[in-house]
Amino acid sequence: MIRLYNTLSGKKETFEPLRPGAVSIYVCGVTTYDHCHIGHARSAVAFDIVRRYFAYRGYQVTFVKNYTDIDDKIINRAKEQNVHWQELAERFIAEHDQDMAALFVDPPTIAPKATEHIDHMVVLINFLLEKGYAYQGGSDVFFRVRRFAEYGQLSGKSIEDLQSGSRVEVNPHKEDPLDFVLWKGEREGEPSWEAPFGRGRPGWHIECSAMGHEHLGESFDIHGGGKDLIFPHHENEIAQSCAGYGCAPVRYWMHNGFVNINDEKMSKSLGNFFTIKEILQHYDAEVVRLFLAQTHYRSPIDFCDANLDMARQALEKFYRFLEPFEGAPVESSHMLTELAKVLQQLETDFCAAMDDDFNSALAIAALFESMHAINRLQVELQPWAGSIFQHFTRLGQVLGIFQSRPSQWFARHRTSTLEAAEIESLIEQRTAARKNRDFAEADRIREVLLENGVEIQDGKGGTSWRYR
Repeated sequence: MIRLYNTLSGKKETFEPLRPGAVSIYVCGVTTYDHCHIGHARSAVAFDIVRRYFAYRGYQVTFVKNYTDIDDKIINRAKEQNVHWQELAERFIAEHDQDMAALFVDPPTIAPKATEHIDHMVVLINFLLEKGYAYQGGSDVFFRVRRFAEYGQLSGKSIEDLQSGSRVEVNPHKEDPLDFVLWKGEREGEPSWEAPFGRGRPGWHIECSAMGHEHLGESFDIHGGGKDLIFPHHENEIAQSCAGYGCAPVRYWMHNGFVNINDEKMSKSLGNFFTIKEILQHYDAEVVRLFLAQTHYRSPIDFCDANLDMARQALEKFYRFLEPFEGAPVESSHMLTELAKVLQQLETDFCAAMDDDFNSALAIAALFESMHAINRLQVELQPWAGSIFQHFTRLGQVLGIFQSRPSQWFARHRTSTLEAAEIESLIEQRTAARKNRDFAEADRIREVLLENGVEIQDGKGGTSWRYR
């Protein structure tokens, strides 16, 4: 039984899908005028984990994530760079897709573009005009916020609070400063489309209402996004959809927490702003995923080198643990009782954590506890190596980690310049020195290997080695 925190009710609720065995999810995508940053990564990974867990639990998942490919920011950036707005949008759609693939974020089932759904937005705006929820002001069309009595239900903001906190409104065509734009009338030098209420282009909020309705129906299960979207974007979506289509669009609203940079709020103005591409130049994508998953998706997360380094060390411990089990067949014969209990407990604890509002932090803790429990068994594990490897990697995939085989991971992260033949030669020299009881020379060779990123371990079968 999955329970999730519903922003609309302000509490955890048992998930009950509209269609048994299926879940429909809409997550707000990016405005395609710049490279994706760590905040985009936080949201993308959080909802990728939600999606993966639903699939793990046997649900058929329809996952929609849109592109806002027409917006003031796109138009202004295109003018700055002296390129066509559509060329700019397409370039950053491609950049976004590249970043998501690098982070092992699965592509959405449907990835609609705003410009492909102008007709659907026009239909919804017409509904709102006919029902008196919208009006034409000059060449623009606005939504009457006070006409929708339930406005503020998602954010907890009242009309009175919004009115007292509003800035001086400079648009003379609005009936009320709180009203928001649905359609922007045609402006010189900007793209526009035909509509019964005049040529123009859509406002930002209308697009998700129209695209969610088109691809997931009048009502769907989950709508997700960052906490910064609760107000006004998602609040406006609810108002538009309820007023226009006549029903609540979403059953469960989910929002991920903010990203802080070295304990400060991320902001371009503060200069503490990092793109995904910049981050991946310094940290492996699996490290970034584990770092993001180590904090519950609703909590704020502090992005800093120290926390990323801890995530890297944690991931390396997992790969060190899995390394001896790589490539072993899954043994179907009777498993050691103690080991079977550990693996069963892992499955139980992992699912209990994820069932409780997708608590990936506790799910990772379950993986660590099971790893330590297996290491404490003090028995020969090789007969069940394949089963251990399968259990850990299957659960890790829910979080989007263990994308590599251990041998691939260590080959990719080796810090040594020594090749295997050189290492074997040094080990032979060390073995000879030990036989001659020249322990000082043996220790010197060990230090040479360590300085060059190679660890050695002496055992009954001889000396084994690995890249650090």
